[in-house]
Amino acid sequence: MSRHPTVKWAQRTDRVYITIDLPDAQDVKLKLEPEGKFFFSATSGPDKIPYEVDIDLYDKVDVNESKASVGLRNIHYLVKKAENKWWSRLLKQAGKPPVFLKVDWDKWIDEDEEGKDNKPPADMDFGDLDFSKMNMGGFDAEAAGGDGLMKMMRVTQKRRMRWEQHQQGTGKHHHHLLPVSLIPRQLEAFTWICCELLR
Repeated sequence: MSRHPTVKWAQRTDRVYITIDLPDAQDVKLKLEPEGKFFFSATSGPDKIPYEVDIDLYDKVDVNESKASVGLRNIHYLVKKAENKWWSRLLKQAGKPPVFLKVDWDKWIDEDEEGKDNKPPADMDFGDLDFSKMNMGGFDAEAAGGDGLMKMMRVTQKRRMRWEQHQQGTGKHHHHLLPVSLIPRQLEAFTWICCELLR
C-alpha cells in the first residue's frame, strides 16, 4: 500500500504552488488534467517504498502553462489556474483536509497582500520544465519508451554543456539559464531520474 508524502501548498490569484517533500524520489510519475485531477507517484529509499498523491484540485487548471521541477529533496509544482480567482481551499471536496496536506507558510500570502509581491518564491525555479515536455499532463514516462527519455537526456546534457561554456566564458550568454546554485542540482536529479527509468 502506498504512503502519502507531505504536501504543502500556497496560492496567488492566477496560480497554485504545490511542494511534495520526498527526498531522493525515484520512478517519478506526474500527471495533471484540465479538470483539476492531480496525480503523483514515486518510490524512495533503498527499499523503494511507494508514495502516492491522488487528489482533485478545487477548480480547473491550465495544463500547458503549468510547470514542475524535480529536486533532490522535493518536487515543486506551479499549477496555473484556468480562471484567475482566489480559491477557498486546495481540494474540490469540502471538509477537513487529509493529514498529509499542509499550508506552506513560507510561500503563503493573504489575498489582500498579493499586489505587494507577486514574484515566484526564490526556491522554485522551474527553468524550461513544463507539463508538455516531461511526464505530466497525462504523459507516462514508462509508456514513452527509450526514445522519449533519451531525447530528454540529450536536452539535459546540452544544457549542462551550455552552462559550463557560460561559466568558462567560451559560449554565448543565455539569459534563461538557471542560477549557479540551482543548475547542477536540478540537472543531476533530472538526469538520474531518466537513467533510472531506462533501467
